[in-house]
Amino acid sequence: MSKLKVVHYINNFFAGIGGEEKADIVPEIREGVVGPGMALNKALGDEAEVVATAICGDSYFGENLEEAQATLIEMIKQYEPDLFVAGPAFNAGRYGVACGIIAKAVEAELNIPVITGMYIENPGADMFKKDLHIIATNNSAADMRNAIPKVAKLGLKLAKGEEVGPPEEEGYHVRGIRVNYFHERRGTERAIDMLLKKINGEEFVTEYPMPVFDRVEPQPAIKDMSKVKVAIVTSGGIVPQGNPDRIESSSATKYGIYDISGMDSLTSDKFMTIHGGYDRAFVTENPNLVVPLDVMREMEKEGVIGELCNYFVTTTGTGTAVGNAKAFGEAFSKKLVADGVEAVILTST
Repeated sequence: MSKLKVVHYINNFFAGIGGEEKADIVPEIREGVVGPGMALNKALGDEAEVVATAICGDSYFGENLEEAQATLIEMIKQYEPDLFVAGPAFNAGRYGVACGIIAKAVEAELNIPVITGMYIENPGADMFKKDLHIIATNNSAADMRNAIPKVAKLGLKLAKGEEVGPPEEEGYHVRGIRVNYFHERRGTERAIDMLLKKINGEEFVTEYPMPVFDRVEPQPAIKDMSKVKVAIVTSGGIVPQGNPDRIESSSATKYGIYDISGMDSLTSDKFMTIHGGYDRAFVTENPNLVVPLDVMREMEKEGVIGELCNYFVTTTGTGTAVGNAKAFGEAFSKKLVADGVEAVILTST
Protein backbone atom coordinates (compact mmCIF):
# COMPACT_ATOMS: atom_id res chain seq x y z
CA MET A 1 0.00 0.00 0.00
CA SER A 2 1.39 3.42 -0.96
CA LYS A 3 2.01 5.99 1.71
CA LEU A 4 -0.23 9.00 2.26
CA LYS A 5 1.32 12.16 0.85
CA VAL A 6 1.84 15.12 3.21
CA VAL A 7 2.81 18.70 2.39
CA HIS A 8 4.30 20.67 5.27
CA TYR A 9 4.22 24.49 5.66
CA ILE A 10 6.89 26.38 7.63
CA ASN A 11 8.18 29.95 7.86
CA ASN A 12 11.56 31.51 7.14
CA PHE A 13 12.92 30.81 10.62
CA PHE A 14 12.09 27.10 10.75
CA ALA A 15 13.31 26.70 7.18
CA GLY A 16 16.73 27.85 8.38
CA ILE A 17 16.73 30.81 5.99
CA GLY A 18 16.98 33.50 8.67
CA GLY A 19 15.14 35.50 11.30
CA GLU A 20 13.38 38.84 11.07
CA GLU A 21 15.76 40.06 8.38
CA LYS A 22 14.46 37.27 6.11
CA ALA A 23 10.78 37.51 7.03
CA ASP A 24 10.02 39.07 3.64
CA ILE A 25 10.97 36.04 1.52
CA VAL A 26 8.43 35.07 -1.14
CA PRO A 27 6.70 31.66 -1.21
CA GLU A 28 8.70 28.67 -2.41
CA ILE A 29 8.35 24.90 -2.24
CA ARG A 30 11.03 22.26 -1.86
CA GLU A 31 10.97 18.53 -2.44
CA GLY A 32 10.94 16.44 0.74
CA VAL A 33 11.53 17.56 4.33
CA VAL A 34 13.03 20.76 5.69
CA GLY A 35 13.79 21.59 9.33
CA PRO A 36 11.05 20.28 11.68
CA GLY A 37 9.73 18.23 8.76
CA MET A 38 12.34 15.62 9.65
CA ALA A 39 10.68 15.01 13.01
CA LEU A 40 7.23 15.09 11.40
CA ASN A 41 8.27 12.55 8.78
CA LYS A 42 9.60 10.23 11.47
CA ALA A 43 6.42 10.58 13.56
CA LEU A 44 4.25 9.70 10.54
CA GLY A 45 5.96 6.32 10.40
CA ASP A 46 5.17 3.88 7.61
CA GLU A 47 1.72 5.30 6.89
CA ALA A 48 2.64 8.68 5.39
CA GLU A 49 5.56 10.80 4.26
CA VAL A 50 6.32 14.48 3.75
CA VAL A 51 6.68 14.84 -0.01
CA ALA A 52 7.22 18.60 -0.07
CA THR A 53 7.73 21.62 2.17
CA ALA A 54 6.11 24.99 1.41
CA ILE A 55 7.92 28.02 2.83
CA CYS A 56 7.02 31.70 3.16
CA GLY A 57 8.33 34.64 5.17
CA ASP A 58 5.99 35.79 7.94
CA SER A 59 6.14 39.46 6.93
CA TYR A 60 5.60 38.69 3.26
CA PHE A 61 2.60 36.50 4.06
CA GLY A 62 1.04 39.11 6.34
CA GLU A 63 1.52 41.95 3.89
CA ASN A 64 0.50 40.03 0.74
CA LEU A 65 -2.30 37.77 1.95
CA GLU A 66 -4.15 37.12 -1.29
CA GLU A 67 -1.06 36.76 -3.44
CA ALA A 68 0.73 34.55 -0.89
CA GLN A 69 -2.27 32.23 -0.51
CA ALA A 70 -2.84 31.91 -4.25
CA THR A 71 0.83 31.20 -4.93
CA LEU A 72 1.15 28.65 -2.14
CA ILE A 73 -2.07 26.86 -3.15
CA GLU A 74 -0.76 26.38 -6.69
CA MET A 75 2.56 25.09 -5.36
CA ILE A 76 0.91 22.67 -2.93
CA LYS A 77 -1.69 21.45 -5.44
CA GLN A 78 0.89 19.92 -7.78
CA TYR A 79 1.85 17.32 -5.15
CA GLU A 80 -1.75 16.08 -4.74
CA PRO A 81 -1.38 15.70 -0.96
CA ASP A 82 -3.66 13.65 1.28
CA LEU A 83 -2.88 15.83 4.30
CA PHE A 84 -1.59 19.35 4.90
CA VAL A 85 0.38 20.20 8.05
CA ALA A 86 1.20 23.78 9.03
CA GLY A 87 3.75 24.55 11.73
CA PRO A 88 3.49 24.04 14.63
CA ALA A 89 3.79 27.77 15.35
CA PHE A 90 3.92 27.67 19.17
CA ASN A 91 3.57 31.32 20.36
CA ALA A 92 4.91 33.01 17.19
CA GLY A 93 1.95 35.26 16.37
CA ARG A 94 2.51 36.08 12.70
CA TYR A 95 3.50 32.50 12.01
CA GLY A 96 0.40 31.21 13.79
CA VAL A 97 -1.90 33.49 11.82
CA ALA A 98 -0.20 32.45 8.59
CA CYS A 99 -0.57 28.76 9.50
CA GLY A 100 -4.26 29.27 10.22
CA ILE A 101 -4.94 31.20 7.03
CA ILE A 102 -3.12 28.85 4.67
CA ALA A 103 -4.47 25.71 6.37
CA LYS A 104 -8.05 26.97 6.06
CA ALA A 105 -7.42 27.94 2.43
CA VAL A 106 -5.91 24.53 1.58
CA GLU A 107 -8.85 22.74 3.20
CA ALA A 108 -11.33 24.82 1.18
CA GLU A 109 -9.47 24.79 -2.15
CA LEU A 110 -8.04 21.25 -2.20
CA ASN A 111 -10.68 19.55 -0.08
CA ILE A 112 -8.15 17.67 2.06
CA PRO A 113 -7.75 17.47 5.85
CA VAL A 114 -5.42 19.98 7.50
CA ILE A 115 -3.85 20.33 10.92
CA THR A 116 -1.60 22.76 12.77
CA GLY A 117 -0.33 23.42 16.29
CA MET A 118 -0.16 26.55 18.47
CA TYR A 119 0.15 27.86 22.02
CA ILE A 120 -3.16 28.96 23.53
CA GLU A 121 -2.16 32.67 23.50
CA ASN A 122 -1.12 32.65 19.86
CA PRO A 123 -3.64 34.91 18.07
CA GLY A 124 -3.95 32.27 15.37
CA ALA A 125 -5.33 29.80 17.90
CA ASP A 126 -8.19 32.09 18.85
CA MET A 127 -8.85 33.07 15.23
CA PHE A 128 -8.99 29.56 13.79
CA LYS A 129 -9.84 27.08 16.58
CA LYS A 130 -13.43 26.79 15.31
CA ASP A 131 -12.26 26.15 11.75
CA LEU A 132 -9.30 23.81 12.28
CA HIS A 133 -7.90 21.12 14.52
CA ILE A 134 -5.07 22.95 16.31
CA ILE A 135 -2.86 20.84 18.55
CA ALA A 136 -2.19 22.62 21.86
CA THR A 137 1.52 23.30 22.37
CA ASN A 138 3.69 25.11 24.87
CA ASN A 139 4.87 28.62 24.05
CA SER A 140 8.22 27.85 22.44
CA ALA A 141 9.86 25.51 19.95
CA ALA A 142 11.43 23.69 22.91
CA ASP A 143 8.12 21.78 22.91
CA MET A 144 8.70 20.50 19.36
CA ARG A 145 9.45 16.92 20.44
CA ASN A 146 6.13 16.74 22.30
CA ALA A 147 4.03 18.61 19.75
CA ILE A 148 5.07 16.84 16.55
CA PRO A 149 3.92 13.32 17.58
CA LYS A 150 0.50 14.73 18.52
CA VAL A 151 0.24 16.57 15.20
CA ALA A 152 1.22 13.42 13.31
CA LYS A 153 -1.17 11.15 15.24
CA LEU A 154 -4.23 13.34 14.78
CA GLY A 155 -3.21 14.23 11.23
CA LEU A 156 -3.16 10.56 10.27
CA LYS A 157 -6.61 10.07 11.80
CA LEU A 158 -7.96 12.96 9.75
CA ALA A 159 -6.29 11.73 6.56
CA LYS A 160 -7.71 8.21 7.00
CA GLY A 161 -11.18 9.49 7.85
CA GLU A 162 -11.17 7.96 11.31
CA GLU A 163 -13.32 9.27 14.15
CA VAL A 164 -11.65 12.07 16.10
CA GLY A 165 -11.98 11.97 19.87
CA PRO A 166 -12.57 14.92 22.23
CA PRO A 167 -9.88 17.59 22.83
CA GLU A 168 -8.68 16.08 26.12
CA GLU A 169 -7.93 12.80 24.34
CA GLU A 170 -6.48 14.09 21.06
CA GLY A 171 -4.70 17.17 22.42
CA TYR A 172 -6.26 19.88 20.25
CA HIS A 173 -7.68 23.21 21.41
CA VAL A 174 -11.36 23.17 22.33
CA ARG A 175 -13.24 24.24 19.23
CA GLY A 176 -16.58 25.14 20.81
CA ILE A 177 -18.33 22.52 18.71
CA ARG A 178 -20.81 20.37 20.63
CA VAL A 179 -21.96 16.96 19.39
CA ASN A 180 -24.65 14.61 20.65
CA TYR A 181 -23.64 11.27 22.11
CA PHE A 182 -25.04 8.64 24.47
CA HIS A 183 -23.59 8.62 27.99
CA GLU A 184 -23.99 5.72 30.38
CA ARG A 185 -25.36 8.10 33.06
CA ARG A 186 -28.14 10.65 32.81
CA GLY A 187 -27.29 14.34 32.80
CA THR A 188 -29.15 14.96 36.05
CA GLU A 189 -27.02 12.39 37.86
CA ARG A 190 -23.79 13.85 36.50
CA ALA A 191 -24.89 17.39 37.39
CA ILE A 192 -25.71 16.40 40.99
CA ASP A 193 -22.32 14.69 41.33
CA MET A 194 -20.57 17.85 40.15
CA LEU A 195 -22.64 20.00 42.50
CA LEU A 196 -21.80 17.83 45.51
CA LYS A 197 -18.10 17.89 44.64
CA LYS A 198 -18.22 21.67 44.34
CA ILE A 199 -19.98 22.01 47.71
CA ASN A 200 -17.40 19.76 49.35
CA GLY A 201 -14.49 21.59 47.76
CA GLU A 202 -13.50 18.57 45.68
CA GLU A 203 -12.01 18.71 42.20
CA PHE A 204 -14.39 18.27 39.27
CA VAL A 205 -14.48 19.00 35.54
CA THR A 206 -17.49 20.81 34.11
CA GLU A 207 -19.02 19.52 30.90
CA TYR A 208 -19.75 23.08 29.75
CA PRO A 209 -16.91 25.47 30.60
CA MET A 210 -17.81 29.15 30.49
CA PRO A 211 -15.60 31.78 28.84
CA VAL A 212 -13.37 33.88 31.07
CA PHE A 213 -13.29 37.62 30.42
CA ASP A 214 -10.56 39.89 31.75
CA ARG A 215 -12.46 42.91 33.04
CA VAL A 216 -10.69 46.15 33.93
CA GLU A 217 -12.37 48.60 36.27
CA PRO A 218 -12.37 52.13 34.77
CA GLN A 219 -10.58 54.92 36.62
CA PRO A 220 -12.59 57.88 37.98
CA ALA A 221 -13.31 60.57 35.40
CA ILE A 222 -10.79 63.43 35.23
CA LYS A 223 -12.45 66.62 36.48
CA ASP A 224 -10.09 69.19 34.97
CA MET A 225 -8.03 68.25 31.91
CA SER A 226 -6.29 71.64 31.96
CA LYS A 227 -4.19 70.49 34.90
CA VAL A 228 -3.34 67.03 33.60
CA LYS A 229 -0.28 65.63 31.82
CA VAL A 230 -1.43 63.56 28.82
CA ALA A 231 0.44 60.92 26.79
CA ILE A 232 -0.30 59.41 23.39
CA VAL A 233 -0.26 55.60 23.07
CA THR A 234 -1.03 53.93 19.76
CA SER A 235 -1.47 50.49 18.24
CA GLY A 236 -1.21 52.06 14.78
CA GLY A 237 2.44 51.23 14.14
CA ILE A 238 3.88 54.76 13.90
CA VAL A 239 7.68 54.63 14.24
CA PRO A 240 10.70 56.72 13.26
CA GLN A 241 11.85 56.24 9.67
CA GLY A 242 13.68 52.93 9.30
CA ASN A 243 11.83 51.30 12.21
CA PRO A 244 14.92 51.27 14.49
CA ASP A 245 13.47 48.80 17.00
CA ARG A 246 12.26 46.38 14.31
CA ILE A 247 8.68 46.32 15.60
CA GLU A 248 6.76 43.73 13.59
CA SER A 249 4.07 44.79 11.12
CA SER A 250 1.65 42.32 12.72
CA SER A 251 1.62 40.01 15.75
CA ALA A 252 3.97 42.36 17.57
CA THR A 253 6.35 41.07 20.22
CA LYS A 254 7.66 44.52 21.20
CA TYR A 255 6.71 48.18 21.51
CA GLY A 256 8.64 51.44 21.13
CA ILE A 257 8.89 54.73 23.01
CA TYR A 258 9.88 57.72 20.86
CA ASP A 259 10.77 61.30 21.75
CA ILE A 260 8.63 64.19 20.48
CA SER A 261 10.21 66.99 22.51
CA GLY A 262 10.06 70.31 20.67
CA MET A 263 7.96 68.90 17.84
CA ASP A 264 4.62 70.43 16.84
CA SER A 265 3.84 67.79 14.24
CA LEU A 266 4.96 64.38 12.98
CA THR A 267 6.49 64.77 9.53
CA SER A 268 6.67 62.08 6.88
CA ASP A 269 10.41 62.51 6.45
CA LYS A 270 10.99 61.50 10.08
CA PHE A 271 8.10 59.10 10.85
CA MET A 272 6.37 56.24 9.07
CA THR A 273 3.91 53.41 9.76
CA ILE A 274 4.88 49.75 9.66
CA HIS A 275 1.37 48.45 10.45
CA GLY A 276 0.34 45.56 8.21
CA GLY A 277 -3.42 45.71 8.78
CA TYR A 278 -4.62 48.80 6.92
CA ASP A 279 -3.99 50.93 3.82
CA ARG A 280 -0.97 52.99 4.85
CA ALA A 281 -1.04 55.55 2.02
CA PHE A 282 -2.66 58.45 3.88
CA VAL A 283 -0.78 57.83 7.14
CA THR A 284 2.52 57.57 5.29
CA GLU A 285 1.83 61.06 3.95
CA ASN A 286 0.61 62.39 7.33
CA PRO A 287 1.55 60.35 10.45
CA ASN A 288 -0.52 62.76 12.59
CA LEU A 289 -3.62 60.90 11.41
CA VAL A 290 -2.69 58.11 13.84
CA VAL A 291 -0.52 59.97 16.38
CA PRO A 292 -2.29 63.37 16.51
CA LEU A 293 0.68 65.39 17.75
CA ASP A 294 -0.41 68.47 15.79
CA VAL A 295 -3.84 68.61 17.45
CA MET A 296 -2.48 67.76 20.89
CA ARG A 297 0.05 70.61 20.67
CA GLU A 298 -2.78 73.01 19.83
CA MET A 299 -4.74 71.77 22.83
CA GLU A 300 -1.65 72.19 25.00
CA LYS A 301 -1.14 75.80 23.83
CA GLU A 302 -4.82 76.61 24.32
CA GLY A 303 -4.76 75.21 27.85
CA VAL A 304 -7.26 72.43 27.11
CA ILE A 305 -4.74 69.98 28.56
CA GLY A 306 -2.09 70.80 31.12
CA GLU A 307 0.89 69.26 29.35
CA LEU A 308 1.72 66.75 26.64
CA CYS A 309 4.17 63.99 27.53
CA ASN A 310 7.45 64.37 25.62
CA TYR A 311 7.24 60.90 24.08
CA PHE A 312 4.66 58.55 22.61
CA VAL A 313 4.33 54.78 22.96
CA THR A 314 3.66 52.64 19.89
CA THR A 315 3.17 49.08 18.69
CA THR A 316 1.06 47.26 16.09
CA GLY A 317 -2.26 45.79 17.11
CA THR A 318 -3.15 43.49 14.23
CA GLY A 319 -2.75 39.85 15.20
CA THR A 320 -0.92 40.72 18.42
CA ALA A 321 -1.47 38.13 21.15
CA VAL A 322 -3.53 39.26 24.12
CA GLY A 323 -0.74 38.06 26.40
CA ASN A 324 1.82 40.24 24.62
CA ALA A 325 -0.47 43.28 24.58
CA LYS A 326 -1.17 42.91 28.29
CA ALA A 327 2.54 42.63 29.02
CA PHE A 328 3.26 45.76 26.97
CA GLY A 329 0.68 47.74 28.92
CA GLU A 330 1.91 46.54 32.28
CA ALA A 331 5.46 47.56 31.36
CA PHE A 332 5.05 51.01 29.81
CA SER A 333 2.24 52.10 32.16
CA LYS A 334 4.75 52.04 35.01
CA LYS A 335 6.93 54.50 33.12
CA LEU A 336 3.94 56.72 32.33
CA VAL A 337 2.92 56.84 35.98
CA ALA A 338 6.52 57.48 37.11
CA ASP A 339 6.70 60.39 34.63
CA GLY A 340 3.56 62.00 36.04
CA VAL A 341 1.16 61.08 33.26
CA GLU A 342 -2.45 61.12 34.48
CA ALA A 343 -4.31 60.45 31.21
CA VAL A 344 -3.66 58.62 27.95
CA ILE A 345 -5.10 59.17 24.50
CA LEU A 346 -5.15 55.70 22.94
CA THR A 347 -5.32 55.77 19.14
CA SER A 348 -5.82 52.90 16.76
CA THR A 349 -6.29 52.77 12.99
